[in-house]
Amino acid sequence: MKVPFTWKVTGWFMVGWGPEFPVGEVRPLRYFGDDLVAYRDESGQLHILEAHCKHLGAHIGHGGKVVGDCVECPFHGWRWGPDGRNTHIPYQPDRPNRALTLRVYPVVEQYDCVFIWHHPDGKEPQWEMPDIFRSFPQFDTDPTHYYRPYPEFSRLAENEPVHPQIVAENGPDSAHFKYVHRATVTPRMLDWKIVDQQWQFLTGWPDATSDDPDKMALRIHSHMFGLGGAISAFEGASNHRLIFAATPVEEGRSNMFYSIWWPRNPGDASDVPPDDVRARVEKQYLITVWDDLDIWRYQKYVERPALSKVDAKPYMALRKWATQFYDAPPPDAAVSRA
Repeated sequence: MKVPFTWKVTGWFMVGWGPEFPVGEVRPLRYFGDDLVAYRDESGQLHILEAHCKHLGAHIGHGGKVVGDCVECPFHGWRWGPDGRNTHIPYQPDRPNRALTLRVYPVVEQYDCVFIWHHPDGKEPQWEMPDIFRSFPQFDTDPTHYYRPYPEFSRLAENEPVHPQIVAENGPDSAHFKYVHRATVTPRMLDWKIVDQQWQFLTGWPDATSDDPDKMALRIHSHMFGLGGAISAFEGASNHRLIFAATPVEEGRSNMFYSIWWPRNPGDASDVPPDDVRARVEKQYLITVWDDLDIWRYQKYVERPALSKVDAKPYMALRKWATQFYDAPPPDAAVSRA
């Protein structure tokens, strides 16, 4: 997908689920065109660093190991700490090269979801990642009242040709539900507002059994936490929560993460959802991400869309809001200025 803006977006971005990073294990990652190494130290803290050792360039994510709170390069045993500094050289143990550092990516873990902060110039986080549950205090905020999201209610789509802004632009687009998701009614955007770095909006699904056009059978409260994704709380028959996140892997490709927190059946103390609940959530909700991808994979970005009167204002307002997350110029900007 060709877009007029960079893929090196600023903000919080999801890179996986906590159970994928066990204590004492090292894992390679690739995001924003960079190789990364993730490791969970012996105390259980997850760290994500630049992947290539500053000694001779070995990829620490392939064969590295955890030693205390450090990660050890598989090539010559150089160790790197959570702050990215070299802490140990085995053949000169009294003289680590503290001038050498690996780039550190700040990590936040929430309810089995793992997020990193990305800024193209490596700047520290400029705002906090909002809390998935506490963002909607009007609903049940106790995560133990929900089945675990991973692995049963989580899905990953890898290396899709979709920019995160395309995903975000789905927010003000209510009309597509009828055609893409086979909805029997057309939802309406009831409200939207910008709060700091968030785009917050409320979508209503009219009650087909009522003559009152303002009576809603379902309300979806959603907060976009930048262009990294959106967290949502459903107010209706199911009252579940979800996150849909998109993270650039490299120029032209993103990974997409989808997780649902489904309320436990009364009296069920298990974290694992029963088979009938799994089947329902899969059929009614988890499938929707693939519906959208069938459109996004082949979509062309239109810079000046011919919008209808109903959706023009929120759609263009969202595009204006999105510009704050591009601290790096588009790939061809240097050429166009020359």
